[in-house]
Amino acid sequence: MINLLTKKYKQNDHFFFKPTDRLSEVCNAPKDSSGVYVIYALEKGKVNLIYIGISGRKNPDGNIQHRKDGLRGRFLTGKQFGDLRQKTWPAQMKFENIDGLDIYWFVTHGKSNNDFPRDIEIELLKKYQSIHGTLPRWNKEI
Repeated sequence: MINLLTKKYKQNDHFFFKPTDRLSEVCNAPKDSSGVYVIYALEKGKVNLIYIGISGRKNPDGNIQHRKDGLRGRFLTGKQFGDLRQKTWPAQMKFENIDGLDIYWFVTHGKSNNDFPRDIEIELLKKYQSIHGTLPRWNKEI
């Protein structure tokens, strides 16, 4: 499902994050682009998609508003579960018995593409919901 909707984005990669890692050391996302990211949990020998997120928004004038620190900043200075991800992800992973996170990112609005991240995120979330009947467990709404 994810591959079909993201295969056109040639600037992409992924990184692993374990509870003992420093997010700033393992994150390889770019500082100058906007896009979507998909997080898979590695738990008990299984891989489960648990979150779909974005970096970058559409301005009222219809242009892109990149975060000043791009996709990378979304991971390093963005918040989830009430605080910075560097702090909350290890605690949440321990609580949910997650061994590691495999985080895939795709530049949807940068040098070679001009798709707004939110449009792609909505499409991915709706597709996931139509298949599974619910959103990924770390997503709260579309």
